[in-house]
Amino acid sequence: MELRQGILKKNDLLAADLRARFGAAGLLAVNLVSSPGAGKTALLERTLRELRLTGQRVAALVGDLETDNDARRLAMSGAPVRQIQTHGCCHLEADMIGRHLEGWDLGQLDYLFIENVGNLVCPAGYDLGEALRVAIVSVTEGEDKPLKYPAMFHSADVVAISKIDLAAACEFDRDAALRNIREIRPGVEILETSSKSGAGFAEWFELLARRREAADEAEA
Repeated sequence: MELRQGILKKNDLLAADLRARFGAAGLLAVNLVSSPGAGKTALLERTLRELRLTGQRVAALVGDLETDNDARRLAMSGAPVRQIQTHGCCHLEADMIGRHLEGWDLGQLDYLFIENVGNLVCPAGYDLGEALRVAIVSVTEGEDKPLKYPAMFHSADVVAISKIDLAAACEFDRDAALRNIREIRPGVEILETSSKSGAGFAEWFELLARRREAADEAEA
């Protein structure tokens, strides 16, 4: 227990330093968390591509146990992307983020997206210095993920329901899903998205712009 508390305390201190750096640079750091296969990479792929088309300066860090498959896929957007291989660690930590930022001029970025390792347990306890934590749950996973993994959803600033184009085929109970999310995290912003069709992305981009503006005002 003492060892874990020490690790988390060290992580929190490093995360606070990262948050200060991000704030001073004027960028919005976004931590994307979900179980494996929920659609984080697809959502981020479309996000990077479309934000770049509007002139936004974006970059991404991608966490995975092994391989750089996701980083290579996301780099096709034209955005700077770096892979973080955790080699068995089930979550990203603040020191991993700091080390992989070396050489990047944060002042030249508007958004930094962090795709966490696919896991709804461990990442809930690790602050990465982000201003926005987005928990993603897909319609293919059913409606009860927030009830099974309350710590993750309780720590989220936004919940994105992904793959809504498959909702009918999966017999997804939308009302039950919304009810479960709000039971765990009352008042949380909820988006319903499809990376394939683009549904919900206008709302997603509006939310990002609004949160970045609020962060800039808080820093000023």
